[in-house]
Formats: sequence, structure tokens, C-alpha cells
Amino acid sequence: MELNGKVPPGPISEKWTKYKSSMPLVSPDNKRRLDVIVVGTGLAGGAAAASLGELGYNVKCFTFHDSPRRAHSIAAQGGINAAKNYKNDGDSVHRLFYDTVKGGDYRSREANVHRLAEVSVNIIDQCVAQGVPFAREYSGMLDNRSFGGVQVQRTFYARGQTGQQLLIGAYQALSRQVSNGTVTLYNRHEMLDVVLIDGKARGIIARNLVTGKVERFAAHCVVLATGGYGNVFYLSTNAMNCNVTAAWRAVRRGALMANPCFTQIHPTCIPQYGDYQSKLTLMSESLRNDGRVWVPKKKEDAEAIRQGKKRGIDIPEADRDYYLERRYPAFGNLVPRDVASRAAKVECDKGHGIVPTGLGVYLDFADAIERYGKSKAHSMNLENPSPEKIRELGEKVVEEKYGNLFEMYEKITGEDPYKMPMKIYPAVHYTMGGLWVDYNLETNIPGLFALGECNFSDHGANRLGASALMQGLADGYFVIPYTIGTFLADEIRTPRFSTDAPEFEAAEKAVTDRLQGFLKNNGNQSAESFHRRLGKIMWDYCGMSRNAEGLKKARKMIQELREEFYKDVYVPGSLDEYNPELEKVARVADFIEMGELMCLDALERNESCGGHFREESQTPEGEALRDDANYAFVSAWGWTDTSKEPELHKEPLKFEAIELKTRSYK
Repeated sequence: MELNGKVPPGPISEKWTKYKSSMPLVSPDNKRRLDVIVVGTGLAGGAAAASLGELGYNVKCFTFHDSPRRAHSIAAQGGINAAKNYKNDGDSVHRLFYDTVKGGDYRSREANVHRLAEVSVNIIDQCVAQGVPFAREYSGMLDNRSFGGVQVQRTFYARGQTGQQLLIGAYQALSRQVSNGTVTLYNRHEMLDVVLIDGKARGIIARNLVTGKVERFAAHCVVLATGGYGNVFYLSTNAMNCNVTAAWRAVRRGALMANPCFTQIHPTCIPQYGDYQSKLTLMSESLRNDGRVWVPKKKEDAEAIRQGKKRGIDIPEADRDYYLERRYPAFGNLVPRDVASRAAKVECDKGHGIVPTGLGVYLDFADAIERYGKSKAHSMNLENPSPEKIRELGEKVVEEKYGNLFEMYEKITGEDPYKMPMKIYPAVHYTMGGLWVDYNLETNIPGLFALGECNFSDHGANRLGASALMQGLADGYFVIPYTIGTFLADEIRTPRFSTDAPEFEAAEKAVTDRLQGFLKNNGNQSAESFHRRLGKIMWDYCGMSRNAEGLKKARKMIQELREEFYKDVYVPGSLDEYNPELEKVARVADFIEMGELMCLDALERNESCGGHFREESQTPEGEALRDDANYAFVSAWGWTDTSKEPELHKEPLKFEAIELKTRSYK
């Protein structure tokens, strides 16, 4: 299969503008005759459904939540990037484009990334018009802060609730279209299959999670915006319901899964404290603006802290190793996530970890509190303020910037982060891989589109902080409303599809038979227990570092786990009722297959890049070592039958606007 990215010709700075002016259009009258299914109501899906409804299409929008406002986009904390250069510090569309390609270790498609940087400036205006309460300076101008991998301030934020506020804006836009009748919202419906007619996506099979009824829905095309697959690791910062099922069901129908091994480990999470946990909690990357990351220089100090004999504040300044500032002086604590995560692992592997498991480092705000306190005292004309007064003033400033994050940390850990340094450690957070899409965000299946984290296109091997929200809204508000017309312009004479078509009947039967098969299985183990075991395999062998021997072992272990799963999983209840265990078992089955493909992709990519770190491919200093001569391509896997080997297709990556070179943050 030849993968055609359909990138428009011409200079990269002109591609999107010229393409919009020449692409096929659907007239307003014809839009009313066309049906579009959107699966997912996060930032990408909610924005897409609202925008397409506003344009006049008949939209059917699906979410497995009781409300679109529960989509996982709400959990994003720190901010959203945009190249508006409000700080006058040298930012530009090109610099955002460059930072994103470099941050992804040169494994993303240039044209898609440049378009993302271009439309970023419009996203902020759109959200402000919706009433999103971005932080503002004293003058009233929108404020910015920095995130990892950049040397400018381009991140717009609403304290530590940016995702929530942006999702409310998208939800308002979606609700307006629901009220106008252009969007029909299906809450508590989970997509379990894509229906193809003559090779084109023409509908979905979904299960009503309240009644258990398996239902058919037809449309002229289908848009998936269902997030990533990070929960294949079981323990991650994702909500427990996040899953890969919608995307994986598309793969089983012939869609290609691109770069599945590219998963992101976020460096700023609350450490795991026991096997009883079902998820991990993210502390926003924005905290690295003011927090300093360190470990004790002396192993005996680290051991004393792990045993509870010492605390972080007991370690004198001279005995602290601010290792990110030491190793990467140009970027310091704001190196990209993959770099910061590996650096934390290195220190903990050397015995400097500061939690009982040995897997934790400090994120300390003492210096920031003192700095802000002195600045505030100076602005208030206070003479000789006491250290207590300086701390009080500094804590108030920090509270204004990060207060809800500090409150969340204290509730979870029982420690006051204003007084004690935070304890953090890397955890699975985001997946850069996803369904393969072209420049139009269309998969290799005609009429099937993928947006946001569900696709692979923008982030390469590592996502820069505050870019997930940017991509979701860019795809939903500013890209898909144009590019969906490239498919639908040829469908205006296509009548509406009947769900009585044999393709719908066959797809519904396949879904029902699969679910009934799980229910009839006379096993003894829960789906949750298999998921936990899968997650441990994935983390141990396909986590922060990988090697050929471990990946081969992991794939064999997953194959054995899958065989045991289908023999011994137990699901209570029935199909025609509210049955969360039935939901879970189908998702775990898809995670098992996805996990195997991730290990295979990681094994085939014998290089280190971004979040994919092969131990056999590293510099003498322990940094990722790319192999551009052999691996400058997108890995796109087809796997419709688990009895056969997955098939690898390659899309070569061409770098014309940016020089391909080794990343450096020193």
C-alpha cells in the first residue's frame, strides 16, 4: 500500500492558505442533505461537531459519558500554546512550528505541524469570544507562561484548569447546535464498530450503555475523536474509562495504526505508592516554570528520606543536585518531557530517589516563593520585611498561579507543597501514535476521519507541553470544517444510507456475537485483573526504555495473556442491561491487541527518538540517538486478523523547511 499524505505543493508557509482557496466545497444547500457522525466530545470532537453543525451538516455526536463535559480534555491543566508573541520575546508561527518538529524529534509530518502553528493564533481569539477566562496581566492583556522545550512564553492558561475552561467553551458551542437541531447528541453510547459500504465509512455500531441495546447509525462519513491509548499501561494519568476501542475497531476494519510505540511519559506526576492504585495523578508541567527539580547528592541522604528519617527541607542547598539545570543549562527545568523523564529515571536508578519505592524526585518551590515574596514586598514599599512576611506574600503569588494544583497535591499526599517540596516521578500520559491520516485528517479508509490524540499527525515522537489542547481545537474548529469537504463534495448525490443495509446487519451481528461470547465464557478472572497484568508487562518492557530482548519477551507474554484471557475471563450480567463489566472486558481485549502491536513497532524501530528510547541506540551521555538514514518514516500498521502477522507500511518523512539535526537542549 502506498501512503499518500496528500500534502499540497508550494512553500510550507503558503500550503494551507492556498489549499483552502482551491479545495472542493459543499454548498450550504447541499450540506443540509449530508449526515456526519462524530464520535467523541472532547475538545476535538466537541469543536468538530459544533463547527460542522454550524456549517449546516446534520451531525450525530456520540459520547460514552453522561455529559460531553466529562470528556478527558477536562483534565488538561497547564495551558494551550499559540504563536501570538504577546510577550514580545521573539515568538512567531515559524518558531512554534520549529519547536514542535524539534520537540517531536523530527518524526512528524512538516506540513501538518506548520498548519497547526498557523491556526494556533485563531484558537485563542475563538476561545476568548466564547468567554474562556484566560489569565490576564494587570493591564488586561492575556498572560503567558513557558512550557518545556521552548525559550519563549506562548502558553495561555486559566490557572491549572485550562482544559476544563476550554471544554466548557466547546460544550457551549455544541449545546447551541443541539438546541438549533443541527446536532443530535447521543449520551452513554459507545462505538463498537465502523460500518463500511463499498469500502467507505458509512456508519457505526454503538451500544447504549444504559439499556444495553446494540444500535445502528448511518451517515455519509464518520469522524473519530476518541483520544489516545495510554491506558494500555493500566497505570497512567488518563481517566479509567479512556480506551482504544473506537480506533482499534477501525483498525480491525482496515484502518492503519501509525507509530503506536510513540507514547509519552510525563515527568511531573505524583509517584506510585502501591499496587492497589488504579491510576496516577498529573501535576501540570506549568509547575516547572517556577519549581526546581532536584535529588539529594548523597545516596545516604536519599536513603534517610526514603526511610522517613529526613525530609527534603532538611537537605542543605550544597547537598542538592538540580540535575536538569546541571545537564541542560540552556533550558534547565523546562526541557521537553521525554528528556526530563529519562533524566529522573537515571537519577533514581543511581539510588537518589526520595520515596519508599525509590522512584521519585523533588519539585521545589522555595526559591520561587522567596523571589515572588521579595518582589511583592518591594512593590508594596515594605522596608525590611521579615522572612515570614516574604514567605506569606510569595505564597499568595504562587497560589494565584497554581493554587488548585497545590490544593490537589495536598489532598492526595497529605503534605503542604508550600512548605515541603513536591514529590514527583514520570508516568504514562499521552500517545503520539494514532490512526494514520493524510493532510485532510482522513484515514486510509475513505470517509473515515480522525482528530486530536486519536490521530498521529502533529507530535512526532514526543509532544511538547500545552500542545494537546492546541491540536484538538485546531483540528475541530479550523481544519476538519474545511477538509471534510474534500470527501463530501463527491457525495452530494449519494442518498442517505439505510441501517437495514446488509453491511449494517452484518456489523451488528459481529458486535453482538463478540459481546455474547464474553458473557458465555465460563472463566474465573476479572477483566480488571488481566488489564493490570497487561499494564505491568507494557511498563516493564515497553515503558521509559526498551530493548530488543525485552520487547520480544513482552510480545510473547502478551500473546500468552491473550490466550488465557479468552479462556478464563469472567463477565457477570447480561447484554441487555447496564453492565460496566461488559464494557470493560471489550476494552481490555482491544488493549491486549494494541499492546502487542506497540511492542512490535518498538522492536522494528531500532533507533531512539523522543519518547521511544531503545537502549541499544544512545549517545555516550545517555541521550536518544536517532537513525535518520533508516527510520525517517511513519510506521503505519495494518492488522485485521490476529492469526496473521501485522503488515507494516511506511510513509517517508521529508524535511524541507527545517534542517534535520540532532536535538540539543544544552
